[in-house]
Amino acid sequence: MKETLKMHIINGPNLNLLGIREKSIYGDISFKKYFIILSNRYPNIDLKYFQSNSEGEIINKIQEAGFSSDGIILNAAAYTHTSIAIADSIAAITTPVVEVHISNIAKRESYRHQSYIAPNCIGSIFGFGLDSYRLAIEAIIEQANLKVKS
Repeated sequence: MKETLKMHIINGPNLNLLGIREKSIYGDISFKKYFIILSNRYPNIDLKYFQSNSEGEIINKIQEAGFSSDGIILNAAAYTHTSIAIADSIAAITTPVVEVHISNIAKRESYRHQSYIAPNCIGSIFGFGLDSYRLAIEAIIEQANLKVKS
């Protein structure tokens, strides 16, 4: 495996309000604080974070990271269920993408059960709160290990 993996976490709309909004669903810690926890847990990973409420900015970041990173962890939030454009941007890149959701989208409103991005991702992790991001990092590390061994 490469000495230092490079990963991007890309968060979509309203995730800038973590720790403030709907705490019963999303918890009471901001992503900024959680990102510090992740960075400390994985000091040998070059971990970058980006959040936008704009679909086009999310697509631009996927394209920017999609040919130079070892993995992208994407929480497209509500765009998961509506954006063919984000799905197409994932299909166009070479970097593996793991879809992440904080809540268990299968237990929520029926319109949240459809993910347009999942078919273009290597996997989806949801329902484990913010720990879903850590699980996605671990999945990308494992994929990188398998790639080196094959």
